[in-house]
Amino acid sequence: MAAGSGGKRPLVADKRYSARTGGNGGSGGNGGARKPAAPKPPRARKARRARPPRRQHGLVLGFFLMVWRVLWGIAWRATAIGALILAGIVWYFYAQLPPVAELIDGRARGSVTMLDREGEVFAWRGETFGGMITSESVSPFLHDAVIATEDKRFYWHYGVSPRGIASAIRINLSEGRGAFEGNGGSTITQQTAKLLCLGVQWDPKQWKSETDYERDCRQGGMWRKIKEVPFSIAMETKYSKEEILTIYLNRAYLGAGTRGFEAAAQRYFGKSAKDVTAAEAAMLAGLLKAPSTYAPTSSMERARNRAAVVIGLMEEQGFLTKAQADEARANPAVLSKAAKQKSGGYFADWVMETTPDYLARDTTEDVVIETTLDQTMQRQAEEALAWVFENKVKAGSKAQAAIVVMSADGAVRAMVGGRNTPNAGDFNRATQALRQTGSTFKPFVYAVAMDLGYSPMDLVEDTPLCIYTAGSGDWCPQNYDKTFKGRITLTQALAESRNIPAVRVSEAVGRDLVKQVATDFGLAQNFADGPALALGVSESTLIDMTGAFAGILNGGSAVTPYGLQALKLKGMDEELFGAGGGIGERVISEKAARALTYMMREVLDSGTGGRARLDDRPAAGKTGTTQSARDAWFVGFTADYVVGVWMGYDDNSPLSGVTGGGLPAEIWHEVMVRINEGVPARPLLTEVPDSTYAPIDPSTTEGAVTAEEVPYFDDPDAPVFDGQGYEAPLPEAYTAPLPGDVPYIEGPLPEGAVKEGPVEGGGLGADDLAEQILDEILGAPRN
Repeated sequence: MAAGSGGKRPLVADKRYSARTGGNGGSGGNGGARKPAAPKPPRARKARRARPPRRQHGLVLGFFLMVWRVLWGIAWRATAIGALILAGIVWYFYAQLPPVAELIDGRARGSVTMLDREGEVFAWRGETFGGMITSESVSPFLHDAVIATEDKRFYWHYGVSPRGIASAIRINLSEGRGAFEGNGGSTITQQTAKLLCLGVQWDPKQWKSETDYERDCRQGGMWRKIKEVPFSIAMETKYSKEEILTIYLNRAYLGAGTRGFEAAAQRYFGKSAKDVTAAEAAMLAGLLKAPSTYAPTSSMERARNRAAVVIGLMEEQGFLTKAQADEARANPAVLSKAAKQKSGGYFADWVMETTPDYLARDTTEDVVIETTLDQTMQRQAEEALAWVFENKVKAGSKAQAAIVVMSADGAVRAMVGGRNTPNAGDFNRATQALRQTGSTFKPFVYAVAMDLGYSPMDLVEDTPLCIYTAGSGDWCPQNYDKTFKGRITLTQALAESRNIPAVRVSEAVGRDLVKQVATDFGLAQNFADGPALALGVSESTLIDMTGAFAGILNGGSAVTPYGLQALKLKGMDEELFGAGGGIGERVISEKAARALTYMMREVLDSGTGGRARLDDRPAAGKTGTTQSARDAWFVGFTADYVVGVWMGYDDNSPLSGVTGGGLPAEIWHEVMVRINEGVPARPLLTEVPDSTYAPIDPSTTEGAVTAEEVPYFDDPDAPVFDGQGYEAPLPEAYTAPLPGDVPYIEGPLPEGAVKEGPVEGGGLGADDLAEQILDEILGAPRN
């Protein structure tokens, strides 16, 4: 150490040391001795250890950059490939999209519009298309209502709205549904794409029916949404916004068989879509959510509630002022007179059934059918039926009834196929129910007798009778009241609905002739073969039975019941074909028809049909009750109309305390009173001719009127009356009293016989005896 240094180290050395040891160059009290440096806090050391070296920092950053470049490269290449694929699909759809005009009418079938006898619309069938409308030609209220309800961003997106889809997914999930179940978030363009089935055409080889085809087109789900995207973009590229909206307005289904807003406006409001008000437009736009649910013909309350929501949306989005919205809410839409009409459904279905399929159910054209329906009579018939069941039948009864109102030429004016308002295609008891006719068949037995020369005043034995039938033994019919009246006139036999006289007459004239006359009058041809034929054990429909009675009213000529008056294609005046029925060939002579009418008039005046009697005009008819009262009938006519009534259960169970002379006669009476209101009374054409019947002289085979001598039975194949099979021959001759005289049997009465005349009990005959007794005992209406 150099002298004079005072024991100090060089300054530089001290600095190095100090840096190395962490101490200072000396210490005042230590005399310069070394002192260990205090250790640094662990936190400081830890922090220094966690700091990566600069080289490690660079490696990590480089790795992330490399991964990003790879992912970005994959992403933009995938996006580009996806965009090219999407563009290709869009171009494919774009190239196949036809002109707008070819997409307007998207129906698979045509429509049938039915007009009543006054030319008023009362029913539609098939899919109705009212004609092309455009987004510019419709009412501005309707244009705006559709936009406000279905797609408020319609003019801002390019076919697909991501915001709308996201909102729909959120709503679906919040309500516990799948993401794509329920609200779809579809734009109007996407909905139009669905209506176009994404360009897929109907192919009968691929789908069993058009219904299956449409169901496939309308299905939802994610895959369907994915397919809608390129098709919607193609539409936005091919067509303008207004053209897309035009397609939508013309193809949307809006309930009640209507396609497009023009058809719906005409169907519900009786006006064009160009003329609808704000309230009507809101109701129409509201149908888009659920056509069957919100159709005003289904539920006006639901339709108006939905319309109120649409009005609120229109006001919220500025399409309506507050004053306009308030007015629309205060004056909701109302149905047109034709739309309110709910009756005539059974008649409309029957007309469709009697029209060739290619112009009805399977038509590809729009067809207009002019019909014979009288809507006033239809309503009156329905009211009459409802009144009787409300006032004469116990509450909760399941019994059914049917009514047919017809003119003498077979034109059907009204038809009730059941007690309930029908849906299209419901079972029609007036035209489809085959039921035993009972005693309503007896007039056709007597029709043969009158045509062969018998007189209504000829006599017949009402005495015990047994007929042997091969394989069955003796068949012994009974009268309804289990009594016998001896020798009575044919008129009394029919008026009181005596069974044994009817069988005797049927056997006398020949069953084959009875079958022939009944068949020619239009009744079913599967008649029973045995002697019970005369008692109506065969089956028929109400409309056929009513048509057969119309043949008696018109003077003895057959009629074919019809409802179609003329059929045209929409927009054309030329008829494709005219009336589907009318008067046909003569079945019995006019004289015979008038004589039979006289006998049937006595059914109401002195026999079993007393409850049907009319106070202001003459009427004729016949009651009928089948075995165990499973069917009860009354069919009859005035000079202007024929009305047939049937009553029974659908399951063929017996009625309780009901006969043809009871409730059916009362229904008939109520219908006749209503439909003849204001119609001048006219007399029935009746006649009581002298009898020309005489038994055949076995030695000369002369004296009797045979089948060949009646004008209608001159066909070589007509059955021949051979005079065989008499169980009790009719008297050789009988002189009838003059028309207007009270008929009676001259001379001493045979044992058990009664004079012709009114039946005791206020005009209620034996056919109604049980019900009369029950009325007196129970004192209350029964089923």
